[in-house]
Amino acid sequence: MGCGAAEWACPVNGCRRHRESGAERERRARTEAGGGMVGWEKGLRIRFEPGRCWLEEEDVDTPNRRVLITGATGLLGRSVYKEFKGNNWNAVGCGYSRARPMFEQVNLLDTTAVHNVIQDFQPHVIIHCAAERRPDVVDSQPDAASQLNVAASGNIAKEAAQVGAFLIYISTDYVFDGTNPPYKENDAPNPLNLYGKTKLEGEKAVLANNEGAAVLRIPILYGEVERLEESAVTVMFDKVQFNNKSANMDHWQQRFPTYVKDVASVCRQLAEKKMLDPSIRGTFHWSGNERMTKFEMACAMADAFNLPSSHLRPITDSPVVGALRPKNAQLDCSRLQMLGIGQHTPFRVGIKESLWPFLTDKKWRQTVFH
Repeated sequence: MGCGAAEWACPVNGCRRHRESGAERERRARTEAGGGMVGWEKGLRIRFEPGRCWLEEEDVDTPNRRVLITGATGLLGRSVYKEFKGNNWNAVGCGYSRARPMFEQVNLLDTTAVHNVIQDFQPHVIIHCAAERRPDVVDSQPDAASQLNVAASGNIAKEAAQVGAFLIYISTDYVFDGTNPPYKENDAPNPLNLYGKTKLEGEKAVLANNEGAAVLRIPILYGEVERLEESAVTVMFDKVQFNNKSANMDHWQQRFPTYVKDVASVCRQLAEKKMLDPSIRGTFHWSGNERMTKFEMACAMADAFNLPSSHLRPITDSPVVGALRPKNAQLDCSRLQMLGIGQHTPFRVGIKESLWPFLTDKKWRQTVFH
């Protein structure tokens, strides 16, 4: 029989309120009464005794600002999770194929699962990082990409609106055709490839289902990768290091490589600004401020690690294979800057922080420190 509290989904067998211990009920009551930095979250502590050790659940107090991050196992999502967690937010990350014990495993295409995790956690903020972001994969799997980039995004926006959560939807500079940069938020989009089209449709779905949401468009990302292939920037590092053979590098497309730690900081700053000013909504741009081709990025990597770059060859022709890319989709970031929001890490600094574990003579460190 139900307890009459809809927010606890009581009609389901195993209603949390009926399973709570007396201590848990007391902490929840204090939280609902405005008791501040308390919660009924569980933590794990390693216990030791002579001859054995084990993990034990324990109650932990949690900050009262709650943020839910989708795609938390990805390059950007990991950084967003760390940024909020390190700044006194109660952060919950969601993943699926790479979900780990510290994250919730949620299939974003399962509307019931999405509803349950949002209703259960009651976040103040949702950062929607999950997406199919590889243009060539979107071309080869258009239906699956559309389901994730468009349908799932619209559903998350609707669920966020129902609990009053501020949603930040991560989008891309590829919504523009690259013929007339720099682009402001209100410039007309014209995506050249299917990836850009699905992200633009995702933007529309988000704003149609949640008028208080924000869209954050960002360009090519790099950061502390788990493997070099995780970023279109860091994937070049092996070619930089293995200088015994020449390597062709694109010197046509103008990019603005952006450090994921900077994007994560912008997301947190925007979320905290929204809590002070409910009028903040709509589309925003953030980007690194150094224009570079992939050839120039590769040369900068070599310079950062004092490696030779004479084996790198610039290719100035437009690529003839794969999905079409805009030549220069530079984003104008002045709207966020006017709000006092922003963070720029110089490329050579960020790339050195990201890639030092992958130096050929230091790869053993990846599993120890990275």
